Amino acid sequence: MFAKNDILMNNTKSQALYSKGQQHLVGAVNSPVRAFKSVGGNPLFMERAHGSKIYDVDGNEYIDLVLSYGPMILGHGNNKVIEAVQKQVCTGFTFGASTENEIVLAEIVCNAFPGMDKVRFVNSGTEAVLSVIRLARAYTGKNHIIKFAGCYHGHSDALLVAAGSGLATLSIPGSKGVPADAVKNTLIAEYNNIESVKKHINECKDVAAVFIEPIAGNMGVVLPSDHFIKELREITKAAGILLVVDEVMTGFRSKFGGAQELLGIEADITCLGKVVGGGFPVGAYGSRNEIMEMVSPLGDMYQAGTLSGNPVAMAAGIATLTELKAQNPYEKFNQQAAIIEKALLDAATENGIALTVNRFGSMINPFFSAKKITNFTEAQECNTAQFTKFFWGLIENGIYIPPSQFEAWFLSSVISDEDMERIIKGINNAMKSI
Repeated sequence: MFAKNDILMNNTKSQALYSKGQQHLVGAVNSPVRAFKSVGGNPLFMERAHGSKIYDVDGNEYIDLVLSYGPMILGHGNNKVIEAVQKQVCTGFTFGASTENEIVLAEIVCNAFPGMDKVRFVNSGTEAVLSVIRLARAYTGKNHIIKFAGCYHGHSDALLVAAGSGLATLSIPGSKGVPADAVKNTLIAEYNNIESVKKHINECKDVAAVFIEPIAGNMGVVLPSDHFIKELREITKAAGILLVVDEVMTGFRSKFGGAQELLGIEADITCLGKVVGGGFPVGAYGSRNEIMEMVSPLGDMYQAGTLSGNPVAMAAGIATLTELKAQNPYEKFNQQAAIIEKALLDAATENGIALTVNRFGSMINPFFSAKKITNFTEAQECNTAQFTKFFWGLIENGIYIPPSQFEAWFLSSVISDEDMERIIKGINNAMKSI
């Protein structure tokens, strides 16, 4: 593990801000993964970003493969998004009333997802998922839900059990403050193990919904087998159980729409976030009319939010998705991800390091393991000490990745050939540092 004095780059200002932040912020951060607990050393504080680059307060430049965990798919500071946001800011920040742009963005989102007639905008992925728990129970009249170990659906009580992401990073199995009653109706299945789902369905006749990340991104990038994901759709439909597909991370990342279409399935309810707001706080959930018309004011399932459909976020979302559709960068993403995968595997082999790489579209993740990673248990068996050295090696070489073995890397449409050369060089140097 790297101690503070092992870091060769200048991070004096980041260290000073970390110390200052301890006084009035919890751990000097507002989200646990930013604390760098799993990789040692102090967190980096960022100052600005543009295009494919992000810059810390000490002036260090990095190629950004975090991209705010996905939403900056066009890179930072896209001119069309900035123009749309500036225009809206001058008109008004928030009204607590309806605006035309909510209708415009709703049409774009619904047209991108088969089977989605209506959508409700909220303020985060977490809020979207917790709203859908209530909606699924209202629609089915049942109470239990099934989730998969290692899949993270935000920090709402009912799903904050056997989660990945920050909980895996900090080796916390759950969270204090979550009462047993909050999770008593949550059943845990194993990702890529259809028998674990069948067992719950056979033993519990009160299951309202199954929640899944179509491509897991919070235990690292883990793909479902074709058999698993398609049989999951079949058995939930046969049992009258709603399949909720959480595309907060995967939405618009592998195609213009969702991963579910590429996987050959159709969700009953889809959860969205991140990219739909172009980097502003946005979440959404959508489904066919018969389900969405359960939601107030059309139905009796209550959910509300003063800032839902915030006009600035709607403007950013419209501009982002319009530009994304015009660019259609998905083939480029696949090519760049394949190049990065090869660079990772070649560098690992050259240095005698066991490594496997998973990727899907513009999401990619190396696991320090000789084993193919198909579920959370296998992900947890990775060599996190090697990942720590690799992380700091990349930082030293100007490549910014998530400070966790259990988070996906993301590509943006502005990554250039020169950036790719720097990424490959950085990977080679970082592997040597291990």
